[in-house]
Amino acid sequence: MISLDRVTKAYQVHDGLHLVLNDVSIDFPPRRNIGVVGPNGAGKSTLLRIIAGIEAPDQGRVTRKGRVSWPIGFGGGFNGSLSGEENCRFVARIYGESVDEVVAFTKEFAELGKYFDMPVKTYSSGMRARLAFGLSMAIDFDVYLVDEVTAVGDATFQKKCRATFESRSGRSSVIIVSHNLKTIREYCDSCAVLQHGRVTFCPSVDDAERIYQI
Repeated sequence: MISLDRVTKAYQVHDGLHLVLNDVSIDFPPRRNIGVVGPNGAGKSTLLRIIAGIEAPDQGRVTRKGRVSWPIGFGGGFNGSLSGEENCRFVARIYGESVDEVVAFTKEFAELGKYFDMPVKTYSSGMRARLAFGLSMAIDFDVYLVDEVTAVGDATFQKKCRATFESRSGRSSVIIVSHNLKTIREYCDSCAVLQHGRVTFCPSVDDAERIYQI
């Protein structure tokens, strides 16, 4: 389970502080697929980075029970001078996983072809996202964090993404952030709405849609 207790996060902008998360308290139950929906700029990616521990809140506390992935779609953790394979080997060693198994799974899943052996700095943003997705799926996490990456790739690749999530249901949780309720509905059975710095948890996507449309 992941729990946020009175979490606040603000950024300095040209006309003062921009409050992204305002005294947010929410529990994400285990072994559930949960969406977080909100308009562009609402702070969804910031929320995901705070859950992952990449960023710290200005106030409040985050409790994580279990192994939590980095945000899939967040490519900032890759070394641009290393190839896709070399990045996979590095991450596998950090997490104590079989290097060869992680490399083989990611190579097949990401479908990067010859680019898998080329420096990541030569990748497009979509290719980075595919590498991040494949590498995350190659490692068993209790909670997978997903930042819009399911929109990457063609219909066949997106179908493979959904099938991979489904194969992990019952033993892992997925938290997906998106501004698109259609994406949330395809993957999630419950949803939280992030608007104006506040988060409201809804037991169903239908309930979230009613709030989000206001």
